[in-house]
Amino acid sequence: MMAASLGRRDKKATATRLKADLNRTDNSSGVRQLQELLDAVLNPEKPAADTEALDWCKCLIAGGEGFEDFCKTVRSYDNATLCGLVWTANFVAYRCRTCGISPCMSLCAECFNNGDHTGHDFNMFRSQAGGACDCGDSNVMRESGFCRRHRLRTGENVPSIPRDLLLMSEMVLPRFILCIIQYLRDGYIEPDTSTERDLQKVLQQLEPQISFLEELTKMGGAMRTVLTKILTNQQTFKDLSMDAGQSVGQRKRVKLSSNTKDPCIIESLKHKCFLEELLFWTIKYEFPQKMVTFLLNMLPDQDYKITFTKTFVQHYAFIMKTLMKSHESDTMSNRIVHISVQLFSNEELARHVTEECQLLDIMVTVLLYMMESCLIKSELQDEENSRHVVVNCSEALLKNNTYWPLVSDFINILSHQSVAKNFLEDHSLLMLWMSFVSFFQGMNLNKRELNEHVEFESQTYYAAFAAELEACAQPMWGLLTHCKVKETQEYTKTVVRYCLETLQIWFDAIGFIDEPAPNQVTFHLPLHRYYAMFLSKAVKCQGLDLDSLLPDQEMLMKIMVHPLQIQACLSEIHSNMWVRNGLQIKGQAMTYVQSHFCNSMIDPDIYLLQVCASRLDPDYFISSVFERFKVVDLLTMASQHQNAVLDSEQERPMLEGALTFLVILTSLRVHLGMTDDEILRAEMVSQLCMNDRTHSALLDLIPENPNPKSGIVPGSCSFEEMLSAVADFKAPVFEPGGSMQQGMYTPKAEVWEKEFDPIMVVLRTVYRRDVQSAMDRYSAFLKQSGIHTGNPWPPYKERTPLHPCYKGLTKLLHCKTLHIVIFTLLYKIWMDHQNMSEHVLCMVLYLIELGLDNQEPCIEEHCHDSWFPGTNLLSNLHHVINFVRVRVPETAPEVKREAPPSTSTEASSYAQVFSLVAERRRKFQEIINRSNTEATQVVRPKSSSTRWVPPGTPPQLVTEILEIRESMLSLLIKLHQKLSSKQNSLSASWLEDMDTSRHTHGDGITAIERILTKAAMRSCQIKRSIQDICGKVCPPVPPKKNSPTDKKTMDKEERRQRARERQQKLLAEFASRQKSFMETAMDVESPDTEAAMDLGASEVMESEVLYDCVICGQSGPSTEDRPTGLVVLLQASSVLGHRCKSKEAKKLPTSDEEHIYAADTCGVAHDVRLTLMQQFFKDSSCLQSVSIGWDGGVYVQTCGHTLHIDCHKSYMESLRNDQVLQGFSVDKGEFTCPLCRQFANSVLPCRPGRETEAGAWHTPTNKKTFVLVKEVEDLQEKLGPFPVSFTIQPGTESNLSKEMELVIKDIKNTTQKKYMDYGKNPGSPDNDFLFMYSVARTNLELELVHRGGNLCSGGASAAAKRSCLNQLFHVLAMHMRLYSIDSAYNPWTKLTQLFDMSGFDEKRPEVPMLFRDVPSLLIIFVLTMPQPLRKEHFTCVVKMLYNLQFTQALAALSTKFSPEERQAWSTSGALKKNAANAETSFEVLLSHVISELSKDNSVYKVNLISSVWSPQSIEFSLQQFCLPFLRLSCLLQHHLYGDNLTSCLEEEEFSSLAVCLGLLSSAPPSNTVHSASCLKWAVSTFDLVSQWCTEVTGLFQMQAEQSLTLLVQEPQWASPRLLQLPDNYNIIFQYYHRKACTACKKVPKDPALCLVCGTFVCLKGVCCKQQGICECVLHSQHCGAATGIFLLINASVIIIIRGHRFCLWGSVYLDAHGEEDRDLRRGKPLFLCEERYRVLEQQWVSHTFDHINKRWGPHYNGL
Repeated sequence: MMAASLGRRDKKATATRLKADLNRTDNSSGVRQLQELLDAVLNPEKPAADTEALDWCKCLIAGGEGFEDFCKTVRSYDNATLCGLVWTANFVAYRCRTCGISPCMSLCAECFNNGDHTGHDFNMFRSQAGGACDCGDSNVMRESGFCRRHRLRTGENVPSIPRDLLLMSEMVLPRFILCIIQYLRDGYIEPDTSTERDLQKVLQQLEPQISFLEELTKMGGAMRTVLTKILTNQQTFKDLSMDAGQSVGQRKRVKLSSNTKDPCIIESLKHKCFLEELLFWTIKYEFPQKMVTFLLNMLPDQDYKITFTKTFVQHYAFIMKTLMKSHESDTMSNRIVHISVQLFSNEELARHVTEECQLLDIMVTVLLYMMESCLIKSELQDEENSRHVVVNCSEALLKNNTYWPLVSDFINILSHQSVAKNFLEDHSLLMLWMSFVSFFQGMNLNKRELNEHVEFESQTYYAAFAAELEACAQPMWGLLTHCKVKETQEYTKTVVRYCLETLQIWFDAIGFIDEPAPNQVTFHLPLHRYYAMFLSKAVKCQGLDLDSLLPDQEMLMKIMVHPLQIQACLSEIHSNMWVRNGLQIKGQAMTYVQSHFCNSMIDPDIYLLQVCASRLDPDYFISSVFERFKVVDLLTMASQHQNAVLDSEQERPMLEGALTFLVILTSLRVHLGMTDDEILRAEMVSQLCMNDRTHSALLDLIPENPNPKSGIVPGSCSFEEMLSAVADFKAPVFEPGGSMQQGMYTPKAEVWEKEFDPIMVVLRTVYRRDVQSAMDRYSAFLKQSGIHTGNPWPPYKERTPLHPCYKGLTKLLHCKTLHIVIFTLLYKIWMDHQNMSEHVLCMVLYLIELGLDNQEPCIEEHCHDSWFPGTNLLSNLHHVINFVRVRVPETAPEVKREAPPSTSTEASSYAQVFSLVAERRRKFQEIINRSNTEATQVVRPKSSSTRWVPPGTPPQLVTEILEIRESMLSLLIKLHQKLSSKQNSLSASWLEDMDTSRHTHGDGITAIERILTKAAMRSCQIKRSIQDICGKVCPPVPPKKNSPTDKKTMDKEERRQRARERQQKLLAEFASRQKSFMETAMDVESPDTEAAMDLGASEVMESEVLYDCVICGQSGPSTEDRPTGLVVLLQASSVLGHRCKSKEAKKLPTSDEEHIYAADTCGVAHDVRLTLMQQFFKDSSCLQSVSIGWDGGVYVQTCGHTLHIDCHKSYMESLRNDQVLQGFSVDKGEFTCPLCRQFANSVLPCRPGRETEAGAWHTPTNKKTFVLVKEVEDLQEKLGPFPVSFTIQPGTESNLSKEMELVIKDIKNTTQKKYMDYGKNPGSPDNDFLFMYSVARTNLELELVHRGGNLCSGGASAAAKRSCLNQLFHVLAMHMRLYSIDSAYNPWTKLTQLFDMSGFDEKRPEVPMLFRDVPSLLIIFVLTMPQPLRKEHFTCVVKMLYNLQFTQALAALSTKFSPEERQAWSTSGALKKNAANAETSFEVLLSHVISELSKDNSVYKVNLISSVWSPQSIEFSLQQFCLPFLRLSCLLQHHLYGDNLTSCLEEEEFSSLAVCLGLLSSAPPSNTVHSASCLKWAVSTFDLVSQWCTEVTGLFQMQAEQSLTLLVQEPQWASPRLLQLPDNYNIIFQYYHRKACTACKKVPKDPALCLVCGTFVCLKGVCCKQQGICECVLHSQHCGAATGIFLLINASVIIIIRGHRFCLWGSVYLDAHGEEDRDLRRGKPLFLCEERYRVLEQQWVSHTFDHINKRWGPHYNGL
């Protein structure tokens, strides 16, 4: 009852009263009242969505204050010394490797920016799973990296909190949390029940309550302490749960526990406090984000941290089970790791939990349990009886990487030394772990398909490789880091012992005896690799003796089999023997050697084989290798053989594979004595030799172990130092085509010379083509440095000395079996047997040389059938072998020859027989039966040589005896002759005059010479033998088939020369053929001359312009019927409108204080001007007084190619039918020029007629000015159609004029309506007229901009090539003839005549001459007069307009004087008025203008500037005012009449242009030119000027400011610039990536910035769509007339929007190594690359985006 009445009263009052009651000493009544109130309010029967309860709690906790104020108060007592800010996925955080102790360390942006990390190795990253800021936590990072706030530990000085402040919280919150838990209990439905399970719904209803808890945690340390007490206090939980015992929740929970199967897990889940149950439900509900954030927000509280970690560990098994059942395992995994990484990265905590809660046991058991759920029987070796089980890689558990959260936790805790120690000391745990690893041993078995191609290519190998890397290799590397010193020897011994035991169990389980099963391979042998890596560590770091860790010979033989099988299979896969298994098998072979896997896969395998080879009998090992590689049958002296297992085209690659493998095996030193620095260097060199690499690619390509690239390992060379030692940096360059280069590293010359190691390259290449690429680069280097010009062979590289433990490896090079193989192969190559190759010889020589460099004491062994007397290579080199007995097919050529009778007895007793397999069997028996003495004495019967024939081969093999009589030495010398194709290539004395220095680089000849020299130096006997052989050498046996030697005889140079001659001959022939074709085509197609004559063309045909059509290839004039057109691209452009007054670019705002104002741009200024005019003057007159097209003007550019318009139409048709996806839209008229493939969208017809108007039009005349003026006036009256010569019959429209109409339509469609309609009545002729002449103006202005804003550089310019102003002018002129200018208002009359001003009483006057835009008038005059215009008339127009321009300049200038100065100039000028040159003196004219304008006081009312003016400064500003007009006139004259533009200095530009335009007869010395001297007046100067001034002074209704604005025009604009960007990208990123969009007020997912005007927009944002168009596209239309340049904030790249297409341009921000970082994946600091930004700006200004960028796609308005 009590509660109900309370509820009705005001909540605040109740809260205040209760708080007062509770603060009394006897507070029992208060407690009782509060409990009753809470019982009523927090009733779990009420729906959770009812927020009444939440409001009550807020009120009660605040104790009557406002909740916000309460929060502030509590925050002021925050005593936290850690940051602990928790973030969720996609948050931008930082990681600094220099400051981090744990690799998982991360910082929020605020702490990072407030700390000092200059020069550190840090990066910014987007969080994948979420995380928390570690600032202030010295367990995870060094204190030097803390931010200011956490370094000073400001939290410690906070006063302790008054008890009464949080009193209510302590009472209310336990009930509130219980209430949440009850909701969670009631809302949960087991997944196996039939009802639809909707956990999200329950969570959504609880959203406000959980958010409230989260809010509480953010109040700081004081509140967290209260929460910790509540969450961890077992008594509170007991009391409250007991009370709530009757409620539904309790029963449900009991039921839950009862159906969990595993009793030990049930035990651990009896909840004793709120925290445990909260975590339990968090797991059950699959880690809702809010709950996770709440639990993590509490972590800065130490007591909580410890309790929570223990609770988390207790629930670990439960987490795993929930994870396996979950459908959203990805999200859940991220959330789990989000929590666990915070707990386990801290060494203290991890150790504590390991000791107290058996964390390691739990983890290993849980992992085992998890994998046991997806085991299958292994089919490796003995399919029937195998007892081994492996994980099934096609299970979801492996496919989706569901195990990764658990594995990553395990790796994380193993990184702590104390925890790893525990693990390594606990033998039962190690045994468990080994059995876990053996689940992966032999997984994903491949069986070779022999008949059909496999139907379905399984992609399970991804899962298998990921699993081995993450679940086996990563923990292994973790453990290895703790076994680095002598003191840890015991650990290594234990691990090795358990590895061997587990391996033995595995061999037994798969039933392995001695031979691997054929045609199957698995790439996954983690047990072998554990064994190998711990062995390597033991020898390298711990000084253990290798033999003490090795098993007996028999076990070594078994261990060697599977890794060797993988090496042979790699070769088989590359020899295309596994093609029927599909592409995925190649994928496996590549992944096995790929940089992220190689150090955990191929490297340990090769090392293990090296260990086996160093301890096993070398003959046994070598014969095993050749047998595994299936090339035993090939190793015969006979020229023909039968191979039971290989097709003949596979023999060569397999033989090459076997030899290459042996070379790698005997020369690789990665684990056999190289230091870590040497390894890093070798890896780096091999990657750089394949290709130049960017820094990030190199980081990625170099294996992480043994050199972790993150964090500097003390005492080792850092990645950067090593890189600068071996490579040179090539800064990013630009190719003019615009393709962006990145900064690259390229090997230094001495690296190529001394360190290039082809063996390492072969080992590390994923694609075979990389080996070729390395060799090409090597030979290019040799050519360039002049060391060797031919095709070089891979260089031989000296090796680091072997570690003493592995000395046995050199026995491989000194064993008879290998020598026999070498001898056989040398013989076969010399005899040109099939399937030999240069590569085989190269590897054979490599092996000989390795043998010479690694000497071994000789073991003599005399056995009558043995080939060689001993095992030493040196002594065997010169041993001559006379006869060999071989088995050959009866068809072989050897059979025919009879053995010479004289030697037959000798031959039969000494012939050598050799069988690799028999040899291997014998050795195997020997090793197995060491104890069995008889076995060793058994002498094999001779017939054993025949017994090894594989079954199933045709039996017609016969034994033959070959006479050989060669030694390895003699064969080498003969091969030398063969390669150099000279009979006596080596003279007897060549050894004496040998120059050893040039031996390192070269081809096979050099290699043989090098070997012979080495051998001779090491033994006198060999030296003698060499001299003997060279003395009496005989030509080789003539080869059976035409050998390559004949081809080689022709000298290479000679061949090249011939090829060159052939090529030139062909080209010449081609050119002449083309020419004759063109001539014949022209004869047929040229239109008949008579017709042309009839048209009244008085000129002769020759002077007519001929155009080549790039489609049909014909050349001819453009005619009325068949017009030719220029390929053009029309595009709307606002580049001119974005120009500003100042030369400096505007700065991009990067703080709230900075802004960009658009008011000072050219486009805005012109808009203001026109609007002001339209207020006061007649509309039609206004529309002829200015130009539009500053924003959205149409720019026309061409690639210069022409085509017939009818050809173009059929070309467009073919494009339309061509369904290939083009980057352009044919329906919009877009196409690419058929010749140069430049983008275009229209064709501009060329008018028929002469090139540039013939002489007559050019001749200067001496007519007086007034005569010319009159002629111009008459011409303007003569408006109407084109001159007669171009019209056929009235009424019929020619094709040409139709096309011209169409182009005009195209031009109008190019830009948006709003950029065309400026008049009061849209669509009126006046409006159209304005648009037309403005197109001409836009193109002239843009060409000026492209020429750098002035004409000083003269004629040559890239812009001129693209310009088609001449043709454009004619098209516009033709169109403008349709409009006549009313002669009464013809501006020409006002320019050149005086008339009575009395008729000035119209409502709306015309625009005064002084307000008009002079260049616009020039274009209007030229376009409306009949074409072609005589040059004298053009010059006359320019002169008259110059007078007006000059007067405008004077008027504008006069407004800038102070009143006194104005008075002074007026008086001084008046005095000179009667001088002879008064009309061309600026002082006189200035004074006249001042006195005229002063008649009406309004103009000079407003004072603009007052500064003192000298005659020089006045002259200068007058010239500056007139220059833009002169430049435009000159450019126009250049295009109309083809006059050259002269180049000049900037100071002389005025006089140079004046001369060019005929305003000055000759250029005076530069310093004396007077702008006034160019004036030519047609009528009385002063009257005319007075008339112009009166027009202005007669305006009554205008205010002074307005008329002033119109009078002072600003013709000077700086070049257009993009915004100035800050040097460091982080400044942009930090400000904009969290900035809210101005339109939708939300933080955009993909924010973007316009680089032209700085507008901030949402890319692809649905929020800012208008009429289905997204904001970037809208903005590009508004700001750039459909061209937009946007910087994507989150990706650092720039996209260009052009019309309906867009492209990714690239980035202008590069890191310290000259690389882009698209999408900020690496997060390294980025800096502005000025060159790139200039290129971008230049492409924008020159409108060449379409031509330079190739990858365009449609954006469908979705950007």
